[in-house]
Amino acid sequence: MDRRHLLAALSASALGLAACKPKGQATACAREGKAGKVFKWKMVTTWPKNAQGAGEGAERLAKNIEAMSGGRIQIKVFGAGEFVPALQVFDTVSAGTAQMGHGGAYYWAGKLPVSPFFSAVPYGLTAQEINAWLYHGGGLELWRELYAPFKVLPFPGGNTGVQMAGWFNKEINTIEDLKGLKMRIPGLGARVLERAGGSPQLTPGGEVFTSLSTGVIDAAEWIGPFNDLGFGLHKAAKFYYYPGWHEPGSCLEAIVNAEAYAELPPELQAVVEQACKAANLDMLAEFTAKNAAALKTLVEEHKVQLRPLPEAVLATLRGYAEDIIAENVADDPLGTRIRDSFRAFRAEMLGWSAISEQAFLRARAS
Repeated sequence: MDRRHLLAALSASALGLAACKPKGQATACAREGKAGKVFKWKMVTTWPKNAQGAGEGAERLAKNIEAMSGGRIQIKVFGAGEFVPALQVFDTVSAGTAQMGHGGAYYWAGKLPVSPFFSAVPYGLTAQEINAWLYHGGGLELWRELYAPFKVLPFPGGNTGVQMAGWFNKEINTIEDLKGLKMRIPGLGARVLERAGGSPQLTPGGEVFTSLSTGVIDAAEWIGPFNDLGFGLHKAAKFYYYPGWHEPGSCLEAIVNAEAYAELPPELQAVVEQACKAANLDMLAEFTAKNAAALKTLVEEHKVQLRPLPEAVLATLRGYAEDIIAENVADDPLGTRIRDSFRAFRAEMLGWSAISEQAFLRARAS
């Protein structure tokens, strides 16, 4: 090739590169041709729009997927009630009306009784432990097997860490104090409360404050100090109890319509997977960092009455929980496999945590 033709070729190449110069999160080239097809998705969530922690985490996840994909996946996020009600997220993603959702697996317990194993089980796994079970203990494979008939693909998409037992408008001194109590609580924790004589309510997050402040419910667990302060729950109830026996490490989920996921090229499937892993880590870090400061504000500025649940109450609730876990999978082969995998992993963790996390925390506190 002579010098004149070489310069012409280089000039054409430079023009092509210039056309691909980034425009925001995307590139011109990424918007053209089959390789650069743009996928426009909807994400529906169970959280109020931009709610602290969980809602903001869903928004960040969508933005990260768009950035990591070079703009080839663009996601519009809808808070609870904006596109569909909070408790219709799973069905909406299953139908393909929205390609993605964000919520908690225990919200679907009415449809899938064993789904809470993949979010939070009373006296179950901490955040570290449930991540270990899901990523390296076979839990994620079982989760995907459970959701497969509904054309839904789950990913761990966040974690709140250990939660609080909740807000109460009366003191809890004995297990008798839970009888007749109308309390907002989801998943297997709801069944434990019911076994104790309470009346569980699956109230969406956006309605918790109003329901508690108007007496529609007598008590409510939401998440923990960071979220609860933002929701103003200290204005609706006097007593704040711990520990969160019902949710020791609540895994949140990012769910994707299986057909929409299959349409993505492999590199974009990897983007979704890795972005969800990043969201899972980031949300836990945020809750861990902000819960301590929020609790200090609640106690010192708002004079919240922070109380531990009595040991006798916790022991009784634990007994109910173990019975319900066993009953939950009767005559369900897949459910039995899920339950057995969970319990076996928990047993291993009890032995390890006793000489690792628990031993260290005792030493640090002494």
